[in-house]
Amino acid sequence: MQQYPSKYVEEAVNEISKLPGIGRKTALRMALWLLKEDTSTSEDLAKAIVELRQKTTYCQTCHNIADDMICSICSGQRRHAAQICVVETTREVLAIENTSQFHGLYHVLGGLIAPMQGIGPGQLQTESLLKRIAENESVTEIIFALSPTMDGDMTAHYLEKKIKEVRSITISRISRGVPVGADLEFADEVTLGRSILSRVVSG
Repeated sequence: MQQYPSKYVEEAVNEISKLPGIGRKTALRMALWLLKEDTSTSEDLAKAIVELRQKTTYCQTCHNIADDMICSICSGQRRHAAQICVVETTREVLAIENTSQFHGLYHVLGGLIAPMQGIGPGQLQTESLLKRIAENESVTEIIFALSPTMDGDMTAHYLEKKIKEVRSITISRISRGVPVGADLEFADEVTLGRSILSRVVSG
């Protein structure tokens, strides 16, 4: 078992190693780095983390992470309100925005339908999507930008069926330039951008 020179170092390593992708060796390096830096570095980091938890919220329209009740994308004057791109999480919003190929709005589901994990439509932001479509006639196209996995395909199929029950609207999916089974957030910007531009309209 790793021996630490201080219980405070050990506690810091224990907490840092809880972060995804961070092992205990990396956590130790981070803790020791913080220890040798100015006190202000640790204070600024602690402040940023506390404010992240206390001051960020979720957009009431699209459920993206935001600073206010309505996010900057939904309130943007230059966005195309006719298109709504449906994604799994904020990570996909960031990935698509980096391509500069999409100028519509988004809807963040907060996950995918995954029966094996006990996640059903009721645990996702599906009803609010259907409500947006039903109440806003200016929306003319729904674009599914979900990872090409079994859960992603299942989610898109379910939503497509529900959307058609609400009203007739164009439904499309990003093209399969993204490898099957891959997470959308890890696709390179060129591939992701092309997959959006060459999206396929559902039958």
